Amino acid sequence: MGSVSRPSLDQKLAMAKRCSHEGVVAGAKAAMVATVASAIPTLASVRMIPWARSFLNPAAQALIVSSAAGAAYFIVADKTVLAAARKNSFKDAYQADIRA
Repeated sequence: MGSVSRPSLDQKLAMAKRCSHEGVVAGAKAAMVATVASAIPTLASVRMIPWARSFLNPAAQALIVSSAAGAAYFIVADKTVLAAARKNSFKDAYQADIRA
């Protein structure tokens, strides 16, 4: 295995930071959408459906909304980071083919 130069490592570190930042931003956007999308029907059902009114206390309502937001954040952030890594790995492989 050959040695790796310092600028190459710095470039890879900068790319990793950029990919993870893209994942965080995309995950936060998805979490906001999921919060609104789950809060509206949850709050509406508690007001309109007698079963939900008696069994879904405020803690349960908060758990439903936060679970949806958390799941959306992690799923979208993970997919975004993996997509960026895949794109960059194909780009590196293409550049290696050009040099060879």
